[in-house]
Amino acid sequence: MSLVGINSKPVTCDHWIGGEPKTPVSGRYREVISPYTGSAIGKVALGSKADVDAAVAAAQKAFPAWRATPVKERAQLLFKFRELVLANLDELAHLAASESGKTHGEARAEVLKGIEVTEFALSLQNSDSGGIMDVSRGVSCEMRREPLGVVAGIVPFNFPAMVPMWMYPIAIALGNCFVLKPSEKVPLTSQRVARLTKEAGFPDGVFSLLNGTREAVEALIDHDLVKAVGFVGSSPVALDVYKRATARGKRALCLGGAKNPLIVVPDADEAITVRGVVDSFTGCAGQRCMAASLMIAVGDVDHLIGKIRKTAAELPVGPGMGAIVDKGALDRIHRHVDDAEKAGAKIIVDGRKVKAPAGHEAGYWFGPTIIDHARPDMACAREEIFGPVITIVRAKTLAEAMAIDAGNPFGNATSVFTTSGAVARYVADHSASGMIGVNIGVPVPREPFSFGGTKSSKYGHSDITGESSLDFWSDLKKITVKWSPQSDASWMS
Repeated sequence: MSLVGINSKPVTCDHWIGGEPKTPVSGRYREVISPYTGSAIGKVALGSKADVDAAVAAAQKAFPAWRATPVKERAQLLFKFRELVLANLDELAHLAASESGKTHGEARAEVLKGIEVTEFALSLQNSDSGGIMDVSRGVSCEMRREPLGVVAGIVPFNFPAMVPMWMYPIAIALGNCFVLKPSEKVPLTSQRVARLTKEAGFPDGVFSLLNGTREAVEALIDHDLVKAVGFVGSSPVALDVYKRATARGKRALCLGGAKNPLIVVPDADEAITVRGVVDSFTGCAGQRCMAASLMIAVGDVDHLIGKIRKTAAELPVGPGMGAIVDKGALDRIHRHVDDAEKAGAKIIVDGRKVKAPAGHEAGYWFGPTIIDHARPDMACAREEIFGPVITIVRAKTLAEAMAIDAGNPFGNATSVFTTSGAVARYVADHSASGMIGVNIGVPVPREPFSFGGTKSSKYGHSDITGESSLDFWSDLKKITVKWSPQSDASWMS
């Protein structure tokens, strides 16, 4: 298992401002630790208000010319960027896996999913052209999309390539200049992406990279020239960012956490269900907001639970499932499972004492874990654990299962495993989640269908991708025109 920084010089991740790397004004850095080994693979700059001011100033300087650039020319640069990402796919996947803990295959899929959003942004040159029409005698109305100016994205550790790509390709295609603040835990992928934007020909300042922690985040949100803020992270922080940004009159769309239920009914197809449930809660070691973390078992599905248990217990960490991002996250997962056991739930697959892959004993490992016979009011059934842990709650009827779903404080996704169209339609019609799956454990929509949840999984309006995202990253300008008087005047003449 090859990792970045092993047997090579650790990588230094500076800011990317004005089309080139910039050292932090304070001179401060922190180590970047690989979850696979627990050792440093690089260091990342810690940004301050001075660094934020420099990044925003560079973006603001670039904005007038970029705004005036025709959308087809912007799209051509994005197309070059897309080609460069594909040409460097394995390198980007290697970086993302090494710093976030996921497997190389998962990281590769992540980059390709980000490419989907880039391709949607490329389509805007043909699909989002506004329009003009006659609305009265001698009077026409035109609608155009106008960029906001300097916009920012604050993104988490778990998808260092994909989640930023939810934001900057669309925002940039619309004529904005973008400042990205990645998680300080995973700066290597973003640094490589910044260099690819330069190679693709992006004008200096159109894409900027600002590293750091809370100090940098707050200065970026507070900056007067930043017009909109996109955020992905935990729900408490998402709400804080939303309140801070909107209190300053900014546009904000902040995606939070989840507790995604998989509803399994007795007629579910065994092969689809077992694979779908296990892949959902163990993929990316459960460190994704679309992971299943709650299974609602309706009626007698013990035969399915037995197969799920066996499949999960045999999944090897390392080649089959990646690592936990850091020790703090690992300790938190341990506490959740310990607390569930103390509360009376039964641990039927226990990942607390998993054997680490040979040569990586110092990494952060937690095996697949299944908590059974939990009550809906237990913390393990309501709180986001963000690890390879699924909690099973039993329900006698589908109506009872939907009541448990309705009590979920989050609203990212709900899936149902069934061979009945009527059951599938009932769940789709009655769940309040923003994304619904039928026999799909991770129901992420494909572009141009948009990504976004409800309840405490999202603060703000619109979705982060797809058609809905256009209204977040732009304003609509309406122009009404009359050139000559009309003899048969109407109220609009």
